[in-house]
Amino acid sequence: MTRPLRAAALLLVAACATSSATPAVQQQSSSLLTGSAPLPPPPPSARWLPLIGEYGPDSAVTIILERGGQLWRHDTTSEQPLIAQSDTVFTSASGPARTLAFHFGSNGRVAQLEVDDRALARRQVGPESGNQLVITPVRPIAELRREALAASPPKENGPFLKSDLVELTSLDPTIKLQIRYATSNNLFGTPFYSQARAFLQRPAAEALVRANASLKPLGYGLLVHDGYRPWYVTKMFWDATPPQKHVFVADPSQGSRHNRGAAVDLTLYDLKTGAPIEMVSTYDETTDRAYPNYPGGTSRQRWYRALLRRAMEAQGFTVYDAEWWHFDFHDWQRFAIGNTVFEDIPRR
Repeated sequence: MTRPLRAAALLLVAACATSSATPAVQQQSSSLLTGSAPLPPPPPSARWLPLIGEYGPDSAVTIILERGGQLWRHDTTSEQPLIAQSDTVFTSASGPARTLAFHFGSNGRVAQLEVDDRALARRQVGPESGNQLVITPVRPIAELRREALAASPPKENGPFLKSDLVELTSLDPTIKLQIRYATSNNLFGTPFYSQARAFLQRPAAEALVRANASLKPLGYGLLVHDGYRPWYVTKMFWDATPPQKHVFVADPSQGSRHNRGAAVDLTLYDLKTGAPIEMVSTYDETTDRAYPNYPGGTSRQRWYRALLRRAMEAQGFTVYDAEWWHFDFHDWQRFAIGNTVFEDIPRR
């Protein structure tokens, strides 16, 4: 998926870049490359979890986050550590004196944050509050599939490297798969892939195997949501989406890096339990929480996000600037747009 770089999100990223927490996270995750085994920060107090989130209007978002075992108030101009006076009332520990009071609604969720005498409504972000974008296809999927399979990808001027798509699990069976577009648990609420398989061009696939191996001593593995995507599926995405929401999907006239077999969507999983690691946002989420430098959430979530990024960057991948889970291999431009269906890629 793609998404616009909203001005508000860019301000949040800029503010985060100057935060004292960012170097610490980067230092911890960089030890991945030196062979040590860093531990993630402990989970925050359970009583704080309902308070963490976003408050206020689009023009002036206030983020409540956890950092270093303490709640912080963050906006686009400043941030302050908070001191708990009770489970729902906090005061600023530095800077301008402020009192923050959280108010719960009848549904048991925090509905409002009061900062001094200013009331800020809880923002509905993330699928847990029912605001995950789901695009209802504008036409029947079967019809879109027939048309897309009959169409041809855009012509490109080479030269390109010869395609050599490799099934990831054939190289390393410890790479887990959770292929969302082979299920109804995705942006469109309907399956697009006929098989739950994941492929990358061989150099990218081998680099991914190395990234997975580097995480094992720390107790983590890679969980892949998507890799090579046939061009016809990108056309289906586009044709299924209302024009006003085209910003969230790739333009088939340009193709995507997924079409070239040089992009991968993924996260971490726990080797002991097999469970996915909780990140700041969910996969394919269309909120500001998806940005790789979003400052909110918990220290633990941000530590895991940084660890994934460090492992991938060490093997020649670059994170997409609007999705923490999307990584492009450094040679992606050298591969042509592909349209081979999964059934025609041999198992080997």
